[in-house]
Amino acid sequence: MMNMLLPLQNASVADTLAGAAAAAGDQPVEKTLSVIDLIFNSGTAGLIIIGLLFLMLFVALFIYFERLSAIKAASKLDPNFMMQIKHYIKNGDIQGALALARQANTPVARLIAKGISRIGKPLDDINKAIENAGKLEVYQLEKNVSILAMIAGAAPMLGFLGTVVGMILAFHNMASGGGKIEVSSLAQGIYTAMTTTVAGLIVGIVAYLFYNHLVVKTDKLVHIMEANVVEFMDMLNEPA
Repeated sequence: MMNMLLPLQNASVADTLAGAAAAAGDQPVEKTLSVIDLIFNSGTAGLIIIGLLFLMLFVALFIYFERLSAIKAASKLDPNFMMQIKHYIKNGDIQGALALARQANTPVARLIAKGISRIGKPLDDINKAIENAGKLEVYQLEKNVSILAMIAGAAPMLGFLGTVVGMILAFHNMASGGGKIEVSSLAQGIYTAMTTTVAGLIVGIVAYLFYNHLVVKTDKLVHIMEANVVEFMDMLNEPA
């Protein structure tokens, strides 16, 4: 009797496992979509626009880190620099003060060197010479920073251009399908529209943050330059 029940139990277990496997096979398998798949599914137009956006991102990264390094290098100044300049000038050693300023080779030191080289002329002339030199220094500090602002504005617009192109492709596929519209035929246009929009916004936001950070850093350095120039001019205005 037991020998007869065992085959029946084994058959029941096998049927249960088979049913579970069939049920599992009927369930939809979740398909994940990576960023790379999303990019390559965006079609030829999408790939071209995303390629341009990646180029913009590379340019933005290069400008940001290059300018950040230049600003940090320009901000380095000996805390005792102005005290040493005052010491040389009060002792009448103009050449020593000029040599010290040229040796420092920073924007602040170059402005002070310009002022020292004009000592003996009217104070207005000295101030004007320092002001003109300051404009050149600020121009050098802000070199290529405007490109970041351009990228911050152009990248989202280029992304929106991809959106328009993608929607045109989607509507074209709908029109070409006649009365039968398949979701798969619209996928490429929708991929193009969404992918380029996201990429454009990301590049634009990154470039915008980079631009504003560099502007803040540059303004801080400009204030330091102005403070040192004012201190230098006050020293020249002191009675002998």
